[in-house]
Amino acid sequence: MPTSRRVRNEQLPTIRPHYPGNLLIGRAFANADERLYEPAFSDVFRWKVLSKNPQAEAKKRDTWAPAVQPCAEVLRQRPEGTLLWLGHASFWLRWGGRTFLFDPVLFDLPFIKRRHPLPCAPTDLTGIDYLLLSHGHRDHLDDDSIRLLARQNPQLQVLGPLRVAQLLKRTAGLLPPTQEAGWWQQFDLGPNAPIEVFYLPAAHWHRRGVGDLNTVLWGSFLLREKESGRTLYFGGDSADGPHFAQIEEQFGPLDVVLLPIGAYKPAFMMQRSHLNPNEAAKVSNQLRAGHFIPMHYGTFDLSDEPAAEPLRTVEQVAAEGMLNARLHPLAVGEPLDLTALE
Repeated sequence: MPTSRRVRNEQLPTIRPHYPGNLLIGRAFANADERLYEPAFSDVFRWKVLSKNPQAEAKKRDTWAPAVQPCAEVLRQRPEGTLLWLGHASFWLRWGGRTFLFDPVLFDLPFIKRRHPLPCAPTDLTGIDYLLLSHGHRDHLDDDSIRLLARQNPQLQVLGPLRVAQLLKRTAGLLPPTQEAGWWQQFDLGPNAPIEVFYLPAAHWHRRGVGDLNTVLWGSFLLREKESGRTLYFGGDSADGPHFAQIEEQFGPLDVVLLPIGAYKPAFMMQRSHLNPNEAAKVSNQLRAGHFIPMHYGTFDLSDEPAAEPLRTVEQVAAEGMLNARLHPLAVGEPLDLTALE
């Protein structure tokens, strides 16, 4: 029987009262429900071999992809308070005089091509202060993207989960200055930093190869402007769970939430890893969000639903009055002025 213990970065503050740290069972991190999540090969076999996708023909006919708006000029000018969606779960943010980049995947994935182009050249992504990595899955942490970004941003610092430094050194072959945090911990950006960054829970898992199941933590980020108290939440990858109520209790109501809405079918395979559009709307309401920006759809074909279905569904939820936040379905590369949001 593997031994269990609680771990965190003892150099960083833990903000949730009485939180003892992440549960580590043997070498594996436990999930938000403090149980080990081990994706079963039988589910993969059932999905890929035994099951037939009832939407296979609809998916084949669905050629929709998000609109793409070139953004190189915005990246060059770096207007304050601007958010850009780069596709999937990748975002560029200029806030508090600092530039943040979330989960950048700038190229195709192994065996999976992008369904739309990047709205800029990868070499346009310079002046990055902080690279925020939510977890280690390849559609969120891409080796080639990180190597390129580290080369052209010598000042870059990585903010990520416990054990991510080992992963970066092993897979990307380099190690930029990196801070690792457990859930409910605050990164150290210096005493005069205008933005606070917190690492928060998610219901997900980790694997990149054989023998590394759940050896790197996964999670989400919350950014808060010190002067105004305005918040931006980046959900990373997560299934539904009690951690969202805990985040609202700690920080809510939230101003802007970036939540995943895609890769949810078949449910028996995806429901413990991802939110579907209805669940994402429910989570937005639970977080008492003012503005909801959907992500994690339209860029990579990762699941059985047709490409256009996630956005169409969440737009229908909003049209029927079941989403309390204002929905912002951004084009890829379209700048959103956060300072103009009420």
